[in-house]
Amino acid sequence: MKKILVGTCAALSMVSSFAMADSTPVMFSSLNGFNAPAASEVKGVRLAALHGKTGDVTGVDFAIGMSESDNLTGVNFPLFIGANKVNGNMTGASFGLFNWHKGDDLGANLGFVNLTNNVKGANVSAVNYSEGYTMVDVGVANLSNDSHVQVGFFNMTSDIKGVQVGLINCAENGFLPCFPIVNFAM
Repeated sequence: MKKILVGTCAALSMVSSFAMADSTPVMFSSLNGFNAPAASEVKGVRLAALHGKTGDVTGVDFAIGMSESDNLTGVNFPLFIGANKVNGNMTGASFGLFNWHKGDDLGANLGFVNLTNNVKGANVSAVNYSEGYTMVDVGVANLSNDSHVQVGFFNMTSDIKGVQVGLINCAENGFLPCFPIVNFAM
C-alpha cells in the first residue's frame, strides 16, 4: 500500500510539474500571437511563418518571414527570406537578411543589415548599425557608438578601442577625426 501511495504521489507531482511548465520542445508561430502549442518558451525547435512572436527560445528558431522572441540562446535561421528580432539578449548566431537585436549579444550576427545594441562577438553584414559596443564589425558600412575593430568601406564610431580599416574611417577619439585606410585611438 505504501509503495502504491508513494508511486501515485510521484506520478502526480510529475504530471503537475509538466502542467505548470510553460515550455515546449516544438512550436509553430504565426500572425496575431498564434503559437501552437500555446507556450511562452521553446526548448528545441521553432518555426515562425510571416510573423511569429514568443518568449524565450533555446535551440533553433527557423523563420519564413519575421521571427520575434524575447531572448534567444541558439540559432536564428531564416528559410528562403527572413528577419530576426530579439527584444532581449541573444547568445549564439543569427543569420538573416535583417537582424534586429535590442539587448546584449554574445556570438555572431550575419545578414544584410544588422541593427544591434551591444555585441561581444562579430557583426558581419553590408550595413552594421549599433547603438552600443561592438567587438568586431565587418561590412560595407559600420556605424557604432563604441567599437573595438571595424573593417569596411565606411567606418564610424564615437570611441574606437582598437583599429578601423577602410576607405573612410571616422572616430571621435582617433588620431584624426576622419582618415582614409586606417584609424586608431589616441
